[in-house]
Amino acid sequence: MPSQPSTRDDLAQLIDDGRLYPVFQPLVSMETGQVYAYEALIRGPDGSEFHRPDRLFGAARAHGLTGRLEIACCETAIRGFAKLALPGKLFLNAGAPAIERFGAHQGGELVRAAIEAGFPPNRIVLELTEHERVESTDRLLASLATLRALGVCLALDDFGDGRSSLRLWAEIRPDMVKIDSYFTRDIQADSRKVEFLKAMLRLSDVFGSPLVAEGIETEAELAILRDLGVAYGQGYFLGRPDKRPDAAIPAYAAAVLESHKIAVYPETPPRQSVKATVEKLLVTAPSVTPGTPNDALVGIFASYPELHALAVVDHERPVGLINRHGFMDRYSRPFHREIYGKRPCTTFMNPAPLLIERSTPLDCLDSVLTGEDQRYLSDGYIITDGGRYLGIGTGESLVRAVTELRVEAARHANPLTFLPGNIPITEHISRLLSSGVPFCAAYFDLNNFKPFNDQYGYWRGDEMIKLAAGIIASRCDPLRDFVGHVGGDDFVVLFQSDDWHARCMLIVRDFNERARRFFDAEDVIAGGITGEDRHGNRSFFPLTTIAAGAVRVSPGDYKNPEEVASAAAAAKRRAKHSGSGIFVARRPCPMAAGARTRP
Repeated sequence: MPSQPSTRDDLAQLIDDGRLYPVFQPLVSMETGQVYAYEALIRGPDGSEFHRPDRLFGAARAHGLTGRLEIACCETAIRGFAKLALPGKLFLNAGAPAIERFGAHQGGELVRAAIEAGFPPNRIVLELTEHERVESTDRLLASLATLRALGVCLALDDFGDGRSSLRLWAEIRPDMVKIDSYFTRDIQADSRKVEFLKAMLRLSDVFGSPLVAEGIETEAELAILRDLGVAYGQGYFLGRPDKRPDAAIPAYAAAVLESHKIAVYPETPPRQSVKATVEKLLVTAPSVTPGTPNDALVGIFASYPELHALAVVDHERPVGLINRHGFMDRYSRPFHREIYGKRPCTTFMNPAPLLIERSTPLDCLDSVLTGEDQRYLSDGYIITDGGRYLGIGTGESLVRAVTELRVEAARHANPLTFLPGNIPITEHISRLLSSGVPFCAAYFDLNNFKPFNDQYGYWRGDEMIKLAAGIIASRCDPLRDFVGHVGGDDFVVLFQSDDWHARCMLIVRDFNERARRFFDAEDVIAGGITGEDRHGNRSFFPLTTIAAGAVRVSPGDYKNPEEVASAAAAAKRRAKHSGSGIFVARRPCPMAAGARTRP
């Protein structure tokens, strides 16, 4: 094993002796599938402690040799790349001090190494690393101006890793920006990362700096990034670092980039520009003190006929709530005015009212609606600001607001199966129609589900719906097939898998077999249950099965998602009466005649 450098002189000797060597990893154009450039990555002597770059650069930082090492790495990479005669640009990692040194000397060692190797400087892209060490933007800009005049380009490395700065991006105007691999990893399962990339793509358009997605390791990641419109990609799936890298990407990666099928985005939860809080439900209302006599309350309620309750406040702090109807009902009884009129209002107040801070998000109040204490439905509740009385709210407004949030959330994701709801289904159909890719829209529905639900109760009904969701999802390709839950026992699958018909047959077979377990033994033997039909008549209903109506969609068949959904629903109605449980529409819906593919 080679001796290990243990002092500054040893490390300097290692650098000067040329014992470093480069490996190259491709950067690929998402549009063409061609290798656009290679990034040079430096390795120390094989078998040594400093073979790994983190160890090598860590030792250089400890001994104050970072600049010297970076310059040696650039020179080594240029010579090695020139010998390989590979096409495209060469990306070289360099910190701000090294870039400033190159610029201060009209390209310095960088340009000299390129000229000696017969390598044009306009094929060099410097990757600015260690962003937090940019001590003087002015010096860096001056150096970049010199280097750009020689044809050298600049890329901003690892944007989004916590060190990066939008201001730096705006000031130095890099030719490219490399997005940190954190935002690439498992992007197909994380809607937040998709939204981050969308935001970065908008900035990319504003600043004129194409994006490079680093760390692509799977087909799913590549497909999502391709569809988002990221210009370039880099990662093991596209090519590993190698001393002699290939001039083309692997066939399996090329197939993803060449495919016309669109990726399935992870579901994005509903967004609100400003998160609704309980302050939205505030009713400004007068309050009374604990010593206020009951006779005074009668006058206040008479002056405010719409007021449903009065808060009792002691030194700005609410201590109780008096319900209007309850108070007036008691007060109207014989002798109550005479007995209680002069007494304090605390006699009839609820001493433990519901108190809610004004900043409380409405979507956090589900627990109130399901809690044991339901007095808020009639009494309402008190809204506070830092514990001080602000106003009141009605139980009706709270129930309505939380219910509206639940309904909106269900349109995005079904609360029972957690599958995407109507809005993301519609969005995905729009993407498919816009892309011009052929697909199949399949509508699944359970036969005889209502009598089953009536007979066995909602719990078994929910379990059967979850069974259907699980079977449908398990028989679909998560990279190509979008599974949505319209509601109730209705599901939609937007297939891009070529074997969609076989998948539908397996779904029907699997569900029809496994759904039998939800019936009692005697009903399985009888082949069904007896219950009431829609007209209230006793009827016999066969065991619950699933039906699938499918519509094949080609470019130009349908103009919008509504037409596709209507055609699939019509096919589903035909499927419920077919012997096989599957019906495939043979021609487009008539309303779509003459439709064109959207650009």
